[in-house]
Amino acid sequence: MSLHLFDSASRRAREFVPVRPGAASIYVCGPTPQGPPHIGHVRSALNYDVLRRWLAHSGLAVTLVRNVTDIDDKILRKAGEHDTPWWQWSATYERAFDAAYATLGVLPASIAPRATGHVTQMVELMERLIAGGHAYASAGDVYFAVASYAEYGALSGQRIEEMQQGESAGEGKRDPRDFTLWKGARPGEPCWPTPWGPGRPGWHLECSAMALTYLGAEFDIHGGGLDLVFPHHENELAQSRAAGDPFARFWMHNGLVGLAGEKMAKSLGNVVSVEALVARFRPQELRYHLVAPHYRSTIEFSEAALEESARAYQRVESFVHRVAQRAGVMAPGDVGREFAAAMDDDLGTPAALAAVHSTVRAGFTALDAGDDNGALTAAATVRAQTEVLGLDPLSDKWSSSSTVDSKAAAAVESLVGEQLAARQRARAERDFAAADAIRDRLLAAGITVEDTPDGPQWTFKDS
Repeated sequence: MSLHLFDSASRRAREFVPVRPGAASIYVCGPTPQGPPHIGHVRSALNYDVLRRWLAHSGLAVTLVRNVTDIDDKILRKAGEHDTPWWQWSATYERAFDAAYATLGVLPASIAPRATGHVTQMVELMERLIAGGHAYASAGDVYFAVASYAEYGALSGQRIEEMQQGESAGEGKRDPRDFTLWKGARPGEPCWPTPWGPGRPGWHLECSAMALTYLGAEFDIHGGGLDLVFPHHENELAQSRAAGDPFARFWMHNGLVGLAGEKMAKSLGNVVSVEALVARFRPQELRYHLVAPHYRSTIEFSEAALEESARAYQRVESFVHRVAQRAGVMAPGDVGREFAAAMDDDLGTPAALAAVHSTVRAGFTALDAGDDNGALTAAATVRAQTEVLGLDPLSDKWSSSSTVDSKAAAAVESLVGEQLAARQRARAERDFAAADAIRDRLLAAGITVEDTPDGPQWTFKDS
């Protein structure tokens, strides 16, 4: 296995060697369900879904933990504004996130633990930190003493004298740079008992506790969005290492989704919801759009770009279905060297998709030449490649919503093939008016013809 992943902590690509041979362990920061999921949320889930699929394809047994922060200041505020119990508000949008993940073909997490179910583990971690001189209790709160951990700031590159936690200074906080592990009970808020008084978890503490619970003191990969590097992941790393746990070997961070040059966030009001988009585009087309760029790149969302992605996926889909109808359904084959090399190079999905489309072009050429064996081989490769990306057109997930009606596909293939053959004859005889008329009739029927160096190739017109 020659997979190399970019590690945010070392700021370089490193060879991936798992902690336990034959297995891979991943912790991904999941949702804080304060409202409906937007495409910025699901991009992260999709990126780590592709990572998981590639690791599994490479022969590893993968455990992926994706937490749910089901108690949080924003959840409490939103629930209060709508006169709804906090737990009901959180559960409602947790289900919305699960539905969005399922809609876009994200494999279920091995476990999706909730913060509120792991208070005991959090208390144990705080006890270890206090005993080691890295945390202190004050006025019902518990804080991590940033100055006690010499390597604080290494992950994000923050200078300790310049950093700000982005949280208000509590009454008993000794240093404004310290961050909250546990919040003492406030009137009207939910709380749990601890040796230092009732309260609720701080945001950073919960992830360290849950990663330890399900993946152990040392695991392979910690993932999340680029906006989590500081303070969240910096604080996770500090509290876990200070407690004596090696924690994650690799830190991976996906790029964000922007709209008109701004990061997509609820506070900016520029949210594009998953529900709204899948009402206009098929889920597999949206998935293609979000996994096609490199996971560390920023995506500037636009409807035109999504339409282009939809057409690109339809071309792949059309090829696989045409082969299946003409020569029979093929099992996924080998992904090919180019695709594998791209994926092993820090999950290079742009180059991997270039390999997919190269195979599709070769397959269309085989179809046009009547080479069914060549077309079948190409389609088997495409199935294997798109399976890794979660986009296999013949998978159980996507086959029922293809652009091609399976009962009509054979007839369409035959009729379009006859029309294209007639058009080629007209072009050979330099009767371009007749050739253009055939092309226009096909376009009117919803068929787009593209002249390529490998001959004319057709797809269904974008509606």
